[in-house]
Amino acid sequence: MDLEELRAFLSVVETGSFLAAERSLNVPRATLRRRVDSLEARAGVPLLNRTRLGVGPTDAGAVLAARGRLMVLEATALVSSIRELGREPSGTLRVLLPVGLPPEVLVTLFSALRQAHPRLSVQVRFSDDPVGGLLDGIDLAMHFGDRSPPGPWTSYEVLRVREWLLASADYLARRGTPTTLDELAAHDLLSWEAPGEDPRSWPLLTGAWIAVEPTLVATSIHFLRQCVIAGHGIALLPDAQLPDPGVAPGFVVPLMEDLVGRERAVRLVVPTALADLPKIKVVLQHVRAFIEGR
Repeated sequence: MDLEELRAFLSVVETGSFLAAERSLNVPRATLRRRVDSLEARAGVPLLNRTRLGVGPTDAGAVLAARGRLMVLEATALVSSIRELGREPSGTLRVLLPVGLPPEVLVTLFSALRQAHPRLSVQVRFSDDPVGGLLDGIDLAMHFGDRSPPGPWTSYEVLRVREWLLASADYLARRGTPTTLDELAAHDLLSWEAPGEDPRSWPLLTGAWIAVEPTLVATSIHFLRQCVIAGHGIALLPDAQLPDPGVAPGFVVPLMEDLVGRERAVRLVVPTALADLPKIKVVLQHVRAFIEGR
């Protein structure tokens, strides 16, 4: 398949018109139309519906657009991997992280990476669901969970963390320490809204689930942990068991460890074509060294 034809088609689908695609790609409309017409002739079926309101994909076009994005991404990644093999890590590393990671951890990792590889810059974005969609324009993503996105990705499990109930010593002194599910229901509960999960349903170590009525639901683990420290309630959160800056050891207390919670994997995902890039390898090394030394 001709990648220039595919890029023209994808740009028209994503922008909704040949005019907008012309501006996006900086390619004349006549050239874009010729490329799309050639792709349709190659496919043997119409790929676009052209109306007065704009341009959209046909059913066949929608299938091609979904798969075509992956093809273009993989081809681009392959060229980048060949260009950078054997070189000192440099350029920009584009990272996608889940909302709410402890900032002190990220600062430590960034500092170590910059000190070891000063030619490498980092562009960080945050998402409620890092692998919920196509990882376009991303070199590496981190997420919680055992499953990785379908497609040409390489996934690495770097850590398993315990997800359990946490509360502050101050909150427990005021409200008491629950030891049963019935007692837990009488407390202020703070719930993490993990991607694709119901924040009003909490796991038990037996594999069963309990229904809860949280007073706060949020996508940010760090925000919820700060609410725990402030004494606002009991939260079910992944816990890397790292010290909280400015908080005395033992102030944040795990509860009902033998009853509520589970283990969660922390994974790094990269496009397979980028897996051998020097900048990807050094990041994996730094993450693993940090985890082993924590």
